[in-house]
Amino acid sequence: MALVELGRYNRIEAHIIVGRLESEGIDAVSFDGEMSLGEGSALLIPVRVMVLDEDLPAARAIIDAL
Repeated sequence: MALVELGRYNRIEAHIIVGRLESEGIDAVSFDGEMSLGEGSALLIPVRVMVLDEDLPAARAIIDAL
């Protein structure tokens, strides 16, 4: 049971994707979302959305359907 990267998105998209996955029963977390808020480049650094390795196929199917 390891975390794997689903993809990298801008900060806003990442939070929407995490919410969508969780609404479908898939645990998801975003990494690096707060990396550059202090310097004002928050939308420039991609945020990694992570899911459990066994949930990756289902998570990709949900994202592809959006």
